[in-house]
Amino acid sequence: MSNLDLRPLSIGELLDRTFSLYRRNFLLFIGIAAIPHLLVLAVKLAQVAVMPVAGKVGAPPAAELQAAARSFVAGNPIVFVVFALLGVVIYLIAILFTQGGTVFAVSELYLGRATTIGQSFSRAKGELGTLFGVLFLNGLVTLVSFLLLIIPGIYMLCRLCVAVPAALLENLGPRDSLERSFALTKDNAGRAFLIYLLYFVILYAAVALFAMPFAIGVGVSQNDPVMVRTWTALSEVGSFAAEVLITPILTIGLAIFLF
Repeated sequence: MSNLDLRPLSIGELLDRTFSLYRRNFLLFIGIAAIPHLLVLAVKLAQVAVMPVAGKVGAPPAAELQAAARSFVAGNPIVFVVFALLGVVIYLIAILFTQGGTVFAVSELYLGRATTIGQSFSRAKGELGTLFGVLFLNGLVTLVSFLLLIIPGIYMLCRLCVAVPAALLENLGPRDSLERSFALTKDNAGRAFLIYLLYFVILYAAVALFAMPFAIGVGVSQNDPVMVRTWTALSEVGSFAAEVLITPILTIGLAIFLF
């Protein structure tokens, strides 16, 4: 894509370049998204694996499972806390590597240079502190805006949409990257909103396709706790597939938006 000029793009051009870059480098972006999230999936499947399948004898199956689950958590608070904290930490690490790796990959490809999954992760590894600071500050500002009213929250989300790529590609700190994003997206919040809207529509469609059938299986298998656990595990796998397939679209689009 080295022949692409760096200029403001219409929303149609931006989306076209996003999907074109994703399609031409599908395995690269899928790998960047999938490898960190495999750890997240492993933790979730481990949680499902310790899900109790038996409870009070004679109780209705659904109530039996719920009672056993409460007993398990109450009797093993350390296990519950460890799983919860481990899940949060691993998910955060996965997000940092996925976003950082994808932004660096887009930067190289968009400017006509080849890159690999390993090279993208290596560059992201050196910027984990900056990435965490940007995401934390960005999330805090957006959350406060949402608490005021929904519309200001959406507006701030759109104005700060290129904070991560700005931080990574322009070597800015968390505060400076947010200010840079706010300046760059002046008069462009509407285009950012359309990118987010398209992303969420595609994401929820993918979740409905890959995970919803298994979630339905959970609902209709309440009389069989073992099947509930099986369907829950499959639902987690389906959600993993949907997230890995769709998440790169948003990150690629926002990185190109910065260019």
